[in-house]
Amino acid sequence: MATKTVTFLYLTGIKSPLFSNAFLRGSWDETGHSSDLWTDTPMLEITGDDGCPAFQATVPLQDDGDETFFHWGVRLDGPERPNQWGIPTEVPNPYSVDRFRSFRLNAESDSQTERYYLTFSRRLGANKVYSETDAEPGLQFSVWAPNAQVVQVVFGLPDSGYIANDGTGIDPTRPPIPLGKPSDDGIWKSAILPGFKTYERLPYMYQLVNAQGETVYRTDIFSRSQIGCGAINPENNPSWPGTVETLDGAISCSLIIDPDTISRDFEPPVGQPPVLIPAAEFWADEFTPNLPLPAHVDDLVIYELHIGSLGFGKDRPGDLTDALALLDYLTALGINTIELLPMAEFTGSIAWGYGGTHHFVIESSAGGRDQYRHFVRECHRRGIAVLQDVVYNHYNYAANRAQWQYDSTRPEDNIYYWYEGHSSDYVHSDGGYLDNGSSGWTPRFSEEVVRQQFISSAAFLIDEMHIDGLRVDLTQAIHRDNVLHANGHSVGRANQFGQKLLREWSRTLKMIRPNVMLIAEDHTGWDAVTKPAAGGGLGFDATWYVDFYHHLIGDAKGQDSKARLLEKAGFGYDDPLPMRQFAASLHQSQYNTVVFHESHDEAGNHDGPLAESTARTMVVAVNNAEMTPTTRFWAERRSRTVFGLSLLSAGTPMFFMGEEIGARNRYKYDTFIHLREDLLGERNGSGANMYRFYQDLIAVNKRLHAIRSRNIDILHAQDNSRVIAFKRWLGQEQVLIVASLNNMPFDSYTIHSDAYRLPTGGWKEIFNSDSELYGGANVGNGGAIHQAANGSITVALPANGLVLFVLQ
Repeated sequence: MATKTVTFLYLTGIKSPLFSNAFLRGSWDETGHSSDLWTDTPMLEITGDDGCPAFQATVPLQDDGDETFFHWGVRLDGPERPNQWGIPTEVPNPYSVDRFRSFRLNAESDSQTERYYLTFSRRLGANKVYSETDAEPGLQFSVWAPNAQVVQVVFGLPDSGYIANDGTGIDPTRPPIPLGKPSDDGIWKSAILPGFKTYERLPYMYQLVNAQGETVYRTDIFSRSQIGCGAINPENNPSWPGTVETLDGAISCSLIIDPDTISRDFEPPVGQPPVLIPAAEFWADEFTPNLPLPAHVDDLVIYELHIGSLGFGKDRPGDLTDALALLDYLTALGINTIELLPMAEFTGSIAWGYGGTHHFVIESSAGGRDQYRHFVRECHRRGIAVLQDVVYNHYNYAANRAQWQYDSTRPEDNIYYWYEGHSSDYVHSDGGYLDNGSSGWTPRFSEEVVRQQFISSAAFLIDEMHIDGLRVDLTQAIHRDNVLHANGHSVGRANQFGQKLLREWSRTLKMIRPNVMLIAEDHTGWDAVTKPAAGGGLGFDATWYVDFYHHLIGDAKGQDSKARLLEKAGFGYDDPLPMRQFAASLHQSQYNTVVFHESHDEAGNHDGPLAESTARTMVVAVNNAEMTPTTRFWAERRSRTVFGLSLLSAGTPMFFMGEEIGARNRYKYDTFIHLREDLLGERNGSGANMYRFYQDLIAVNKRLHAIRSRNIDILHAQDNSRVIAFKRWLGQEQVLIVASLNNMPFDSYTIHSDAYRLPTGGWKEIFNSDSELYGGANVGNGGAIHQAANGSITVALPANGLVLFVLQ
C-alpha cells in the first residue's frame, strides 16, 4: 500500500466570478482509502492558467493495489443557488444520469492531477494562458484530433485569409507551430508561446496528417472568429479575387481573438484598426434605469428577426448595421424580446443560418462578434431581451474544412458524426450514419468534446455576449428521432445520448445564469422537455407550440386534421368554422408554450396550397387573392384577429418580422433577398394601420398582468357563429376576450357560461380590433360597460374582429 497525492482542479472556463465556497467531495474516507461514504474537503479559490476563476484541493489517497476507481465532484455556491452540485456532466453510460468524475491512481507516479472543465470555452482553440512568472499572457493552441498522426498550426496571409488544400496561402514568414502528442483524451496542445498580443488577429489553420497519412487543412472548431466576410469558396470558384471581404468564413482561416476585449466603436473609422477596450468597460453602461429586461418566459413578447432579410434596397443581405437601425422601429412597436435566427458561422451569406460550422463564431458577413455585442448592449439599454436561435441536431452539410472527416476519412472515425459499427457492415458506406428528420447527419453526442462544443458555445453566448436566452432548433431530432440511414431503424443509444446532451446543456446554463430562458422547438408533446433536469426532464422553460399555428392558420400541407381557421376563413364563405377544435389548442397554450401565428418555418418552409406565392398571414387571410383595397380590408381584419388570439392566449407570444406591417412577399431561405419588404417604409405607408394595431395590443399585453399569466378558461366556442370567448385572470384582475371570424357583425351576441366562471358584474370594453384607428369599421361597444349575470353577457361583435373587456 502506498500514499499518492492527488490534486483536483475545478476549472470554470468562464471569466465572470460566479462561484464561491467550493468543497471537493470524493469516494474516500478520512484516511484516504476508498469508501462509499464520501468525504468533503474545502477547496482553495484560485485563478486558472486560462485567467478564469477555478478551485483547487490536494488530497492524499491510499493505493491499495486493486485498481480501484475513485469518484469525485464539487459542491459550491453559484448565482442565487447555494450548495449546488457543480458537475453537470453525466457519466458516459447512455442509460445513467449519475454525475461524477472517475479516475484510478497512477501506479507509476506518486502524484497526479485530476481536472474538471465546466466549459471547454478556453480549453480548446487558440487561448490566452497565464503563468505565475509572466504578467502578460502567452498563447496556446489546443485541438481535438484523436486519429491524427501529426498536428501543427500554420498561418495564413492576412490580406487573403485562405489556405488551399495544397498549402498555397501559408505565410512563409511565420514558421509552423507543432502540437505535442495527445494524451488519452485525443487533445493535442502546443507549447505556450510568449506574447499573446503579438499573435492577436493572425489567421491560422490546423495542418493535420490524418489517419490515412494525408495532409489536410482544418479550421478551428472552437475558433472565436473566422476571417472570411463573404460567400466565395475558392475551391469551387477559381475567379475568387483573393480578398477577405469576398471569402466564405466557413472555410477561411480562423482568427486569434482576445475574448476579453471589445471594439469600442460599432464601426471603426475606415482604414483604421479597431480601438479595443476591456469587456468590463464596454458592458459598464449596459442597462438603463427604469427599463428592466423581462426576466421570465411568461413576460416575453417575441419578435423573430432574420437579420439577413433586412437591408431593403441594398445589394447585399442584411447585417447588424441594419439590425441596429431597426431598433427605434422595434422599440416603438413595443416588443420586449428579439429572437435572432442562427448567427453561428455558416456557408455563404444568403441563408437562414441553420447550417452552422463554428458555434463560437458570429457570422462574419453579418458583422461578426463585436458588432453583435454592440447590438445586444443597445437592445438591453432599451429594455429588450435577446434570444439566440442555435442548432445542435446537425452541422452544415458542406463542413468539409470543419467537422467533416476532421482527422480521418474512415466513416467510423469521422469524429464529429455518429456512426454505427464499421463501414464494412454496409452495402454503402454512408449506411452507418444517422438520420434524424433534419438536414445532415446526427452529431456524435456520445463524445464529451462534441457535447461540450454545443454546451460551451451556449455558455459563451450567455457569459461573453450577454444574451438572455436560447431557442434550440428541432430538439426532437436530438432526443427521439435518430435512425440508421441504412434501414431507418431507431438507434436508442443515440437518442439517450441526445437527451444527455440537452440535460447537461440546460444544467450548465442554469448554473451560470439561473434566470436564462431556454426554449425548445419540440413537437413531440413529451412533458419531460419542460421539466427540470433534476426531476428527469430536459430543463427547458417552454416549447414551440406549432399545433397552435396549424389550428389557427393552417396553410401547411398535411395538416387536414387541424382546425385551420384562417385558411378556411380566407375563402370568404360563411360555413361553420371549427372553433371548438381551436378552443382545445387555445386551452393547451397554458402549458409552457411559445405560440405564434407566423414564424420563419411557417412563412417559408412549407409546400402548402399557397406555395406558388406566399404563406404570409395577410395572403392566407384572403386565399391568395389579388391585394386590392377591398381584399386588403378583409385581409387586415382577419390578420388582426389571429394575432390577437395568439398574443392574448396563455402561451408566450411570438411573431415573425413583417407581420406588423402586413408583409405579403414569399419568404424562403434561398430567395428572401429578392423579396425583402421595406419595414420602415411600410410602417408609414400601407402598413401603418396594422403597425398601430400591433403597437396598441402589445401595450395592452404589457399593462394587464392577467394576460401574462398562464390562467385561461374557454367560456364559449361556437362553430356556427364562428365565435370564441375566453377569460384570463390573475388575482382580482379579470379579462374577457371575445373573437369572431364571422363575415358579418353581431349587434348583440350572448355568451353563455357557468356562473362561477364568468363573474357577475360590469365588464368594460377596453380594446376593439375594428377601431377606425386600425382601418376598421368601428363596430363594437364604444367602451361601454356590459353587465354579466348568471354566467351570461351580451356584447356587440365586429365582423372578423375581437374585443377585450375588463371586470370593473
